[in-house]
Amino acid sequence: MFVSFFPRPKLFFWSAAIWIALTMAIWYGYVQHLVPEVDQPVGLGTFVTPSALSFDAYFAICTLIFAAVWMLYSPHPWSRWSILGAALILFTSYFQVQVSVAINSWYGPFYDLVQAAVSKSRPVTLAEFYGYILTFIYIALVAVVVGVLTRFFISHYIFRWRTAMNDFYVSHWQRVRSIEGASQRVQEDTMRFATTVEDLGGDLISSVMTLLAFLPVLIKLSADVTELPLIGHVPYALVYAAVIWSIAGTGLLALIGIRLPGIEFFNQRVEAAYRKELVLGEDHADRARPPTLSELFANVRRNYFRLYLNFVYFNMGRIIYLQLDNIFPYVLLGPTIIAGKITLGPLQQILDVFSRVRSSFQYLINSWSTIVVLISIYQRLRGFEAQIDDKPLAAIETQAEPAS
Repeated sequence: MFVSFFPRPKLFFWSAAIWIALTMAIWYGYVQHLVPEVDQPVGLGTFVTPSALSFDAYFAICTLIFAAVWMLYSPHPWSRWSILGAALILFTSYFQVQVSVAINSWYGPFYDLVQAAVSKSRPVTLAEFYGYILTFIYIALVAVVVGVLTRFFISHYIFRWRTAMNDFYVSHWQRVRSIEGASQRVQEDTMRFATTVEDLGGDLISSVMTLLAFLPVLIKLSADVTELPLIGHVPYALVYAAVIWSIAGTGLLALIGIRLPGIEFFNQRVEAAYRKELVLGEDHADRARPPTLSELFANVRRNYFRLYLNFVYFNMGRIIYLQLDNIFPYVLLGPTIIAGKITLGPLQQILDVFSRVRSSFQYLINSWSTIVVLISIYQRLRGFEAQIDDKPLAAIETQAEPAS
């Protein structure tokens, strides 16, 4: 799964993590302070401040150094895609977070303008109002263009990874052809694995970058919110509330959905057995007889019903949590709003920032269904690799599906 696309995967990923941590520490601890500070502009100016342009250049230099070292140390036929392509995806994730920061900066003055117009506390012209609307359109247009081009590149990136896995497994076909559902694992699971890993990895990177960008903003905005319902005065109240609420929800839903990966694995196995019998029946008259197909389809039906039942209580817990999550920030901000300590603009900024920080901490909650599928695909492809390396198959490969 990884050897085919990345040079020496274990060492590569560890070195990438260490390099990212080191370069970020150098940026925040030293380089950033060398850049002249300017007031954060509202609009497209956010992307061309000295700090933003300096970080872009710093990112490019660090990426080229890391890629050059690995290409010289461990040449790999897919290194340009696996290293430079992954770095580009990482940068676009950072840029999309910066778009969110730009929009959040726009919230404050725009909603204060709306409040001033509604309360008639100061004169507001139509040109001033539409000027802010036009600023938002400019930011959104940049986000759309970058997002579409990024998806186009990611599609090619995923297919290159699938190609690398496909070539690797096909070269060992004689060793793995006897494994249940071998053709499906090569033809379908490779694509699903690359797509799912990229999606989850992109979401994880986006969540981490969102935390890095918005957590300091939330700390700053927490100065206006010092009282929590039932608890009273708490320093950095919103930060603690976001962390505790998200970790509690993540732990609860992970516990509820702990059986889903195994059931999804069995689901793929019984589907593969049924599909294989149908394919054999196309060329052999003695295969795919009704009694055999009925028995295989009964296995498919039983496993799907088990999957549906487990998703009932998982989805119930998840939906209840997410619905409560919608009103949670208003519950926290209730005393502050009633006391009149905050205006509409900062309120909208707090709600937006708190939502983004909370969502970043809720990465596992939002991705758990996809993680379940990825675990099952990973287990299936690991069976291939165990056969190639002459290692025993994982226990789940020989484990029978539960009878009910």
